[in-house]
Amino acid sequence: MQELRDSMLYGKYRFKCRLENDAVMPFYKGSTFRGMFGHALKRVVCALKRQECSECVLRSRCIYTLTFETPLSIKMPEGSRISSPPHPFVIEPPLTEKTQFEKGSSIECDLILFGETNNSIPYFVYAFDQMGKIGIGKRVNGHRGQFKLKEVMAGDRLLYSDKDQKLNQSDGVQNLSIPIPSANPEENSKDVSQIRITLETPLRLKFNNRLKAELPFHVLVRAMLRRISSLFNVYGNGEPDLDYEGLTSRAENVRIVQNDLNWFDWRRYSNRQEKSMFMGGMTGTAVYEGELMEYLPLLDFCEKTHLGKGTSFGLGRILYAYK
Repeated sequence: MQELRDSMLYGKYRFKCRLENDAVMPFYKGSTFRGMFGHALKRVVCALKRQECSECVLRSRCIYTLTFETPLSIKMPEGSRISSPPHPFVIEPPLTEKTQFEKGSSIECDLILFGETNNSIPYFVYAFDQMGKIGIGKRVNGHRGQFKLKEVMAGDRLLYSDKDQKLNQSDGVQNLSIPIPSANPEENSKDVSQIRITLETPLRLKFNNRLKAELPFHVLVRAMLRRISSLFNVYGNGEPDLDYEGLTSRAENVRIVQNDLNWFDWRRYSNRQEKSMFMGGMTGTAVYEGELMEYLPLLDFCEKTHLGKGTSFGLGRILYAYK
């Protein structure tokens, strides 16, 4: 396979923390971590604290706005397939179903960054440190679950430790690209004929204006292509040279041979909109059969970046295996 010239900076960072007191968190913790991370980051970097982000003269340079209020500071390139820019990050919260945590418990959270946002990792590390002092989860005896940031890892490299409270140099950022599969359909189909997809966190996809627990392969492929296109356009080197029409057309010939998908509803509270919101999505597994080799690069990419709606909450985390 030949590598595409198009690429995107990609970094994955693991934040290791220790609770300083008891904590109560919801079944799915993505909204909790994302909300408090945003609150802490704004407190750390906001220069004009009484100014609304939409009216702030610094919004095009502000790390908080670029990260959490992305549409205010970034416009999609003309002719783009995607109308709104994606957030430059994904929070991967602890996937445990546990909701009550005792003082001294260890918790871990992954932060994925795209593009030049990786250069701002010192601010994000400090924001996580401050987030621990603010606390997370529901109030217990008047206090949220406060934690101490112990370490930050970039791959297998130590980026930060509370022992010396210094940021180390790291080469954990990589260039993420998509190999071009062979133009010969016979070569693409001869090695892989079955794929199992596991949806580790709820996947929210809308097709024909419906949200339901069905995932035809062509719908999955359309979602992967949208994710790839939007990330490369905003955080990479532009629109990747992919056969969008051909990939989606051929995907319609792939069959579902096992469907164990379910609909999972969870609720989050939006401080900005001051109301509770349902964020349901598909979970479970599905097995597909057909000519699948050419789709492996798309799956590799989206396994690292998530896909669908609500990726910044950690939604749309997929794993795949093939025969």
